[in-house]
Amino acid sequence: MGRYVARRLLQMIPVFIGATLLIFLMVNVMGDPIAGLCGERACDPATAAQLKREFGLDQPLWRQYVTYMGNVFTGNFGTAFNGQPVTELMAAAFPVTIRLTIVAIAFEIVIGIALGVVTGLRRGHPVDTGVLLATLVVISVPTFVTGLLLQLLLGVAWGWIKPSVSPAATFGELIVPGLVLASVSLAYVTRLTRTTIAENKRADYVRTATAKGLPRRRVVTRHLLRNSLIPVVTFIGTDIGALMGGAIVTERIFNIHGVGYQLYQGILRQNTQTVVGFVTVLVLVFLFANLLVDLLYAVLDPRIRYA
Repeated sequence: MGRYVARRLLQMIPVFIGATLLIFLMVNVMGDPIAGLCGERACDPATAAQLKREFGLDQPLWRQYVTYMGNVFTGNFGTAFNGQPVTELMAAAFPVTIRLTIVAIAFEIVIGIALGVVTGLRRGHPVDTGVLLATLVVISVPTFVTGLLLQLLLGVAWGWIKPSVSPAATFGELIVPGLVLASVSLAYVTRLTRTTIAENKRADYVRTATAKGLPRRRVVTRHLLRNSLIPVVTFIGTDIGALMGGAIVTERIFNIHGVGYQLYQGILRQNTQTVVGFVTVLVLVFLFANLLVDLLYAVLDPRIRYA
């Protein structure tokens, strides 16, 4: 296992460099950041030249990337155009988005897997048909529609929640936004769990465990569910980074000042340091989440061994 972890960590280095290089190039071709910094009135040439020297934008693009990566490895993600270090923006935004992601993942694991197990064991029953139709509706409806509808009904019409989340963004306030953020992924987890449960229910090892007289609960939890969760764990693991980076719509609807909000503001103002810094951290989240998923395979399926 140790060799496998070391090999995966080494493989993450070129992936990280390639992903950050691509992001750096894409962000820098969005437009002139100095023009976005000056606002509607264009900067005079002397001011523009001074700002470019101050932020290192007068150097070739490859040298900007090398300088940026060198600073990243020392914990310096640069300075936003308003003079605030990007690390301060991260310290304020990431805890909020992490709490929101935890709530969303909890919904996926608890509700999604539970519904998938129930429908997989009762394939063809009315419960199965109803859940399939409900998940199809959830997948078909855009997230912003679901978010605005729940905000209107629960927050404005019925007054059960606050329409917007406070700056503290506690777990209690993030329940509804977390449900909105997880809605599409929850539907996919339900359908994926249902499919794997229904397929593995007919497998030889399940029939053998049943023939040995094991209790139904033990057959389902110890044998059937454990082997059926491998593709589900893969989906949830890769979904962690997607939820953190894709929370822009949900955070805008509920006025949550997290990663999505900062990315939106950075793109709107063409603040390259902010956008590249936040996306760099999200790339690391993706990489380590995938590593964690691979390690969980050996826990779920004893047949898997990493040499």
